[in-house]
Amino acid sequence: MKKVFEMDFRGRKIVVEHGEVAKQADGAVVVRYGDTVVLSTAVVNDTANLLSDFFPLMVLYQEKLYSVGKIPGGFIKREGRPTEAATLAARMIDRPMRPLFPEDFKNEVQIVNTVLSVDQDNSPEMTALFASSLATCISKIPFLGPIASVKVGRVDGEFVINPTTEQAEKSDIDLTVAGTYEAINMVEASAKQVEEKDMLDALMFGHAAIKELIEFQKQIIDEIGVAKMEYEKLEISEELKSEVREKIEKEIDQALRITEKLEKYAAIDKIKDDLVNSYKERFEDTMKEEEYKELITKVLLIYHEVEYELFRRIVVKEKTRADGRKMTEIRPLSASIDFLPRTHGSALFTRGETQSLSITTLGALGEHQILDGLSLEAEKRFMLHYNFPAFSVGETGRYGAPGRREIGHGALGEKALLQVLPSEEEFPYTIRVVSEILESNGSSSQASICAGCMSLMAAGVPIKAPVAGIAMGLITDGDDYTILTDIQGMEDHLGDMDFKVAGTEKGITALQMDIKIKGITKEILDQALKQAKDARLEILKLITDTIPEPRKEVSPYAPKTEIFYIKPEKIKDVIGRGGEMITKIICDASHVQTVTEVGAVKVDIEDDGRVIIYHSDQEIINTTKQMILDVVKEVEEGKIYPAKVVKIEDFGCFVQLWPGCEGLVHISELDNKRVNKVTDVVGLDDEILVKAIGQDKKGRLNFSRKQALNPPSKEEK
Repeated sequence: MKKVFEMDFRGRKIVVEHGEVAKQADGAVVVRYGDTVVLSTAVVNDTANLLSDFFPLMVLYQEKLYSVGKIPGGFIKREGRPTEAATLAARMIDRPMRPLFPEDFKNEVQIVNTVLSVDQDNSPEMTALFASSLATCISKIPFLGPIASVKVGRVDGEFVINPTTEQAEKSDIDLTVAGTYEAINMVEASAKQVEEKDMLDALMFGHAAIKELIEFQKQIIDEIGVAKMEYEKLEISEELKSEVREKIEKEIDQALRITEKLEKYAAIDKIKDDLVNSYKERFEDTMKEEEYKELITKVLLIYHEVEYELFRRIVVKEKTRADGRKMTEIRPLSASIDFLPRTHGSALFTRGETQSLSITTLGALGEHQILDGLSLEAEKRFMLHYNFPAFSVGETGRYGAPGRREIGHGALGEKALLQVLPSEEEFPYTIRVVSEILESNGSSSQASICAGCMSLMAAGVPIKAPVAGIAMGLITDGDDYTILTDIQGMEDHLGDMDFKVAGTEKGITALQMDIKIKGITKEILDQALKQAKDARLEILKLITDTIPEPRKEVSPYAPKTEIFYIKPEKIKDVIGRGGEMITKIICDASHVQTVTEVGAVKVDIEDDGRVIIYHSDQEIINTTKQMILDVVKEVEEGKIYPAKVVKIEDFGCFVQLWPGCEGLVHISELDNKRVNKVTDVVGLDDEILVKAIGQDKKGRLNFSRKQALNPPSKEEK
């Protein structure tokens, strides 16, 4: 039976419908937020692979273009692989939900969000996260929710929950925060150099709104929720725990204190291999295969539990880090620019054992990325792409299309740097930054921001201020905790929080936080933000010591630009019939045969009459500009012009004043006396003076040689 629940949330209605659609899923709700409609379903597999070392959770966010009245582009005309925006939305739902499933729960769970209708003022991503939580909570799936999320903006100094499109354009904060009733457990944000205190206030403002949404979910769960399923678990005896712990505790403690990454990992791997081999020798031949595999799985679980506990004790109780640093100490830093000779801009940034080589490429505005998604944004002028090859961590691996992690890291770097980029009017280029991770041991996304910033400056992009990023960590042990600056791989893997903060000297431009515990408090957030600022300022000094300011000129290998305006009604003249005129201009100015040849000048013409010319050779730019100006130059009636005879007919001759400007001198206007034959007065290619005398009924220019023969009046001079 269909049930409907309603809530007024900050002046907008949220409606939850249950029991009408997708009834065979374990949990399903349709959530309406304004005119945004999302169907979320949660399904669990009744059997589990207890020997698996990960929780098989899949979160999907399916964009349906009919939801915004669009037909998909391309030849196939149906939705294909997820867009970047859909991938990021799925990650945003996965990140706060995953830590809230029981650690020993190994049944496969699929949460599918289908976006059915989109009202741009009511975020489908936030609606989907709310619906995902609710669909899971009302099902038999064990889950420590509910959770919810909101967007926070700031307009004219006032915080706004889930800002409308108009409000978002004016806002200096774009914050997405998710959490439980008790605490925040996921943050994603971009901001226009906002101070730490203001960002903390925004986070707390968002969490207060989250509590309202969770109270609403709890009411629904109490009414329609079902009992949670019993699930199979691996039972480990205390005897086996004691036996394994005694074998490895001392050795792991020593290995965790090794400071060099590869040496430490090698020592840890040896302990693990020796442990497994010891049980292999004892039991492989005496147990059934399934029993033996289960034993080894239990042994490894105990191993990881010991490693986890010892790591926490060393960091929190002894205040000793894996590589011997102080809690707030950054690893050794180095930076350089112009690593690559022929790119438009390049920079190498190294922090400890993490290294990014970032390359900036400048292109014409017409080379922007076209977006085929649900948002109002149809194109993207700035892109940051992040590549993480397996060799960067000394491994072999799959090479192919970027995965969710790579897309997410690239999007974070893009947010951080976008806030300081010049406008299209100030710098009329499409900008692409590529971060190639060459080494990785902790927060390569933040290294990408640092290297990307320097490569932009080296390419001559006039950014508003340099940007740097740092990753903070959290290690808890009971009620005690320690916040770490510049976490490395093991501190991220065994820690409780990954809190990335990027910004300028003035303030924050991007945030991202994921945690593995239920949530964190305001005090922890406050301390993490303060430590991050100190670290950011240290890295910014390295950046400005390496390159104090953006270069005044773009690279000689980058296209230079010339911008000017023509009357919009003249655009058709510049383009010509079927593009004939603009093709001729490009080919003649560039000395090429076709517009696709290497070396051809690029010309972008906007609807408002703005013309942007791109080429590495300024002389070719100047020639192209003059040819366009010649086409749009207007003839003034009554004025005398030098002209060249380009065609002769029985009824007169055609003359060219400049390329693209031609008109007729009728035979009756050739001379003061009667002319019997045109060639009696003029010949092909003759240079003559003509006077503009107006246009014919079809708008074609008419000239007179006869009237130009008479001395010009004062007004004509």
